Amino acid sequence: MMLTRQGWVSLAVAVAMLVAGRVFGTYELYVLGTTVVALVVGCLLYVWFRRIQIDITRELHPPRVFAGSPSRVDLRVENQSRSRTPVLGLRDAVSGTRGASLLVAPLAPGGVIRSAYRLPTEHRGVLAIGPLKASMEDPFGMARVWMQATGVSELTVYPRIDDVPPVPQTTGNDPMAGAEHPNALGRSGDDFYALRPYVLGDDLRRVHWPSTARHDDMMVRQDELPWQGRATVFLDTRVTATTPESLEFAVSAAASVVNASNRRQDLVRLITTDGTDSGFAAGHAHVEAIMENLAAVQASHDAAFLRVVDQMARSATGGALIVVCSMAQPQELERLARLRNRFGSVTIVQFHPSSWDSSVPEVAPGLLRDGVLRVTASRTFAEIWTHAMRRGVRRDVASAASRGAVGGFGAMASMGSTSADSRDGSGAETAFDRLARHAAAAEAGATTAWGPVGNGPNGNGRR
Repeated sequence: MMLTRQGWVSLAVAVAMLVAGRVFGTYELYVLGTTVVALVVGCLLYVWFRRIQIDITRELHPPRVFAGSPSRVDLRVENQSRSRTPVLGLRDAVSGTRGASLLVAPLAPGGVIRSAYRLPTEHRGVLAIGPLKASMEDPFGMARVWMQATGVSELTVYPRIDDVPPVPQTTGNDPMAGAEHPNALGRSGDDFYALRPYVLGDDLRRVHWPSTARHDDMMVRQDELPWQGRATVFLDTRVTATTPESLEFAVSAAASVVNASNRRQDLVRLITTDGTDSGFAAGHAHVEAIMENLAAVQASHDAAFLRVVDQMARSATGGALIVVCSMAQPQELERLARLRNRFGSVTIVQFHPSSWDSSVPEVAPGLLRDGVLRVTASRTFAEIWTHAMRRGVRRDVASAASRGAVGGFGAMASMGSTSADSRDGSGAETAFDRLARHAAAAEAGATTAWGPVGNGPNGNGRR
């Protein structure tokens, strides 16, 4: 309970009247001053003894958004008292802003009113909303009482993402592919793996009738899960190698790459120089946890670049490595480039100072000789990344075709055919056969059954 500005002014005027009445001996000033003081005291007693019962709920729609996407707060106010409420004032604190202030018209007993306001989502981060406080004033506006109505809610604003293609699949087999989903084996896949007993709910078209007759029990073909790619995103968050502006660009680029890999259902891992390591996993929950981490990441004083790079090299299990940095030193970039013998591919994205500081002279953007993708003010990350990834897909297909010309893919194709014949005797075309056929068609410049070489339905030459 407290006096409003109008209440304090009225009290000061009343005191001045009493002093003037004492000095000049004017009885009327005494009366006026006493009346005003009595009014202020009466207003304080009014808000003190007036009890209202209201129920206020707050809901965020949605509670998690990407930067630039709209989000709003919906408020519901219900009068649970037996009398009509006065005009209520609502103030909801929002971190980074002055908060939201609303006025609620008088409500009849049992009355409900709804209101809403928008939240600022221009920048990534975690917004704390609340606590929400409701205020009630007397009819003269002399006194006010505050009541806490709701607690604190959080809005997570993910980094801004660009629609970019995923990194091309790395060559060679990934020994950890599909390790996160071992129980899914047998429900879908392309290549024959083994036979297993029939389980209620299995597709009858997968029943292997010769084995069923031999074992006197229904046997079902169990197929191998499709190959699953792996992508490691390494984000440099050192205070000495970034600025507040460059960090926002780098975080947005890292989030875009994670989102692109998730669309292809790759296993994704996020590593930052402050020691954060999400581990490999796939699925909505894992990517959501990565996005929440990127929403709250800040430049760190305790970041150890060399230590994290060494740990990443020791724990490497293949797949693609994507490094996002801004002001990394040349020797650090060279150290990262040497990780190519630990990963299937290494892509380094470096933001030039001209990309966030217009006073810095611009340099040529694009792919450098050392394999670094340099982003400048003239070309955005999305443009440079998309162009480089498409070139990478075409280069990989051309390289596969050249290896096929010297017999490399021919050996693989024959090995795959022998494996297929030895497992199920069907002679069906395996993944090795399809790869060899695709490479041969690429060498001849032909159009395969998958479409033009290097432009498959997924945009990366895959089926």
